[in-house]
Amino acid sequence: MTFEQLDLISPILKALQEEGYTSPTPIQEQSIPIVLKGKDLLGCAQTGTGKTAAFSIPILQKLYKSEKNRGIKALVLTPTRELAIQIEESFTAYGRYTGLRHTVIFGGVPQKPQTDALKKGVDVLIATPGRLLDLINQGFISLKTLEFFVLDEADRMLDMGFIHDIKRILPMLPKKRQTLFFSATMPPEIEKLASSILFQPEKVEVTPVSSTVDIIQQSVYFVGKKEKKDLLLHLLKNPNIESVLIFTRTKHGADKIAKLLIKEGIEAAAIHGNKSQNARQRALTSFKDHTLRVLIATDIAARGIDVDQLSHVINYELPNVPETYVHRIGRTGRAGHEGIAIAFCEPEELPYLKDIQKLIGIKIPVVLNHPFISTEATVAIEEKKEQMKEKAKENKKYRGNKGNGDFWRRQKVNQKKDKK
Repeated sequence: MTFEQLDLISPILKALQEEGYTSPTPIQEQSIPIVLKGKDLLGCAQTGTGKTAAFSIPILQKLYKSEKNRGIKALVLTPTRELAIQIEESFTAYGRYTGLRHTVIFGGVPQKPQTDALKKGVDVLIATPGRLLDLINQGFISLKTLEFFVLDEADRMLDMGFIHDIKRILPMLPKKRQTLFFSATMPPEIEKLASSILFQPEKVEVTPVSSTVDIIQQSVYFVGKKEKKDLLLHLLKNPNIESVLIFTRTKHGADKIAKLLIKEGIEAAAIHGNKSQNARQRALTSFKDHTLRVLIATDIAARGIDVDQLSHVINYELPNVPETYVHRIGRTGRAGHEGIAIAFCEPEELPYLKDIQKLIGIKIPVVLNHPFISTEATVAIEEKKEQMKEKAKENKKYRGNKGNGDFWRRQKVNQKKDKK
């Protein structure tokens, strides 16, 4: 099947063509027609299956065809800043010819640039729960005009303690709306939440990619955050790294690395949603014909990249979603060629590495003999490992004692004693 067969409008088809997309993934093929019909959707799928396009494309099409009234018409709620940024980049890519406006809001940064964008008016808002509630309480956001509500990564919302924020947001939404609900797993509390916000939904279930190409040689370098750039320059001195695709989580990070490498005399370019189509195409063409040695990309910008004989992929920043790692390293080792995938891991990224190794079913070999494995990074990583072991023990203890009334009564008594 092609995207043309999904009855998509020409502005979106044009954008998809420029992104290098021709055929929809299984979740896109199943979900887009459901959303275009106006039905609620319950999707059991993880990031890495193509679900962002599965909901963003039909929402953009329906908004493009609807009356152009003021106010936020679509809200996408997601648990982390990184996911929010990736989703915003998708709306930028697929909606570039629709004239629709969108913005992303999340905590941990000054709110003024976000509130300035909101004052100008947006059709689509991508948000994390905390910052959304904050700006609603300040009067910057009204959800009265909402037509579409997307709850993404619902089980991760539960794990991260956002479920109470979601329950506060739900009464603020118009009762007449189309709701799209996505979760990788369906524990009882998530099923209960889904049943409370969806109306006669259709269900789409997609198995995520979980295997890596056997021919790809993988390795991980433990390194401090500040030493990553030095390690990258050190590795690029190796002439055997002929063609390398470097992944970052953000557009700003991609630009920063490109400037660093150019300053050091290394031919490099960054591609992401803020670059013009011409600039992206020039960089991609130069990379494909091997006149450009290094290309730095965000995940959304890299989806259309298919380069013959790409020797190396470097994860400068590990993705917070393990399936994304599989997609990243799958850019190398194609058409029977060997490929090398290198990952940098700073102490804070250790949980990401653990999730990746769990998904792919192998322990990635660690490279210890490099000049930037700082003592601080090594100590911090070991401490993080111990913390994770302790947490695992606590979880095991919790599962072992769950349902044991006497145990929990003793715990409550001990807690009261501690307070006294």
